[in-house]
Amino acid sequence: MHDLTGFQRDILYVIADFEEPHGLALKDELEVYYEQEINHGRLYPNLDDLVDKGLVEKGELDERTNSYTLTQRGHREITARRDWEQQYVDLSE
Repeated sequence: MHDLTGFQRDILYVIADFEEPHGLALKDELEVYYEQEINHGRLYPNLDDLVDKGLVEKGELDERTNSYTLTQRGHREITARRDWEQQYVDLSE
């Protein structure tokens, strides 16, 4: 996770919350969080980078629509990141 951008980490978190989301669903969810439009030229290259890093798997919903799921490595990376964050930010107090 240390070599990912904040945007790429946010993409992973959003994918983790959905069951096989497609690109536009991810885009919509990220736009709510960022409170601005996320263009395709930003989203899809970052998704491809996450696929290349082995954190996300790309599938097909139909001929025009891809789906995205976290790999086991992606799940492990999120868990490790949250454990690392927990060392520094304890919200239970």
